Amino acid sequence: MSVQAGIDIESAEVVSTKSIAGAGSRGLPVIPAPVLMLIGMVSTQLGAAFAKQMFGTVGPAVMTVLRLGFAAAVLLVWWRPSFRLERRTAFTVAGLGITIAGMNICFYMSMARMPVGVALTIGMAGPLMAAALSSRRTRDRLWTLLAGGGIALLGWQGGASGLTGLLIAVVCAVFWGAYVPMSARVGALIPGGSGLALAMLFGTICALPFGLAEGGAALTHPWVLLFGFGVAMLSSLVPYTCEMETLRRVSALVFGVLLSLEPAIGALVALTVLGETLSLGQVLGLASVVVASIGVIRSTRAAS
Repeated sequence: MSVQAGIDIESAEVVSTKSIAGAGSRGLPVIPAPVLMLIGMVSTQLGAAFAKQMFGTVGPAVMTVLRLGFAAAVLLVWWRPSFRLERRTAFTVAGLGITIAGMNICFYMSMARMPVGVALTIGMAGPLMAAALSSRRTRDRLWTLLAGGGIALLGWQGGASGLTGLLIAVVCAVFWGAYVPMSARVGALIPGGSGLALAMLFGTICALPFGLAEGGAALTHPWVLLFGFGVAMLSSLVPYTCEMETLRRVSALVFGVLLSLEPAIGALVALTVLGETLSLGQVLGLASVVVASIGVIRSTRAAS
């Protein structure tokens, strides 16, 4: 995921799909880059909304296993990585796999307790806060305060369920923030998308016990597997192909600003598909995080 890879929770596989995007890019240049980004973000959020629709039949952990498992299968077939790794490399890949599993499980668990747009925005704040706090500039610290205030507004729902969802979403943000440097380390140790393919496989293995405990029998139903495959493709192949093609045509700054609009798109998709509405405070919180994200992106690019 480019400079802004960590700002999109579903972006864990974007680096690995670079070759796939290149293979399919001959038919894409006629589509304007912002439209491609819109298609990708809508696809990602449709995947999340459809996954949430299944929570009444299969739980978040089962959907996580399906999403990671099918994504891992596609990446392994595409990259065909070697399983012979040095110990340090193997530990790094395993760490990334654990991070991916934790990030996705927490995202789906929080999404089951709060609107999709809220869960997504809080999760995305993880790498945003990490980037801002690593800076010594006062302006970036102010962006952090704005994002923190936005998260507080987003989580202000009251009740045990709302508090639990908020706490899970914050844990998701921590995993998401850790994903960015860990994916960079794996990318530096293993060329191409092979490292990510192995990490996705390990992440699936880590998530599998939770899925089996929650409802392992569902993993044997053909229609559940088919639905899970569709969610994985909507959340992975389509958006990352669009993102990689967009990155070929626009600067990282433009890409990051476009990607920062995803929480708003997620909220709109959830409203359309799931009928989820946000309170005025949650809308203000979402807007605060989006503005803070754009501010950090512009500040980071200006300083580089």
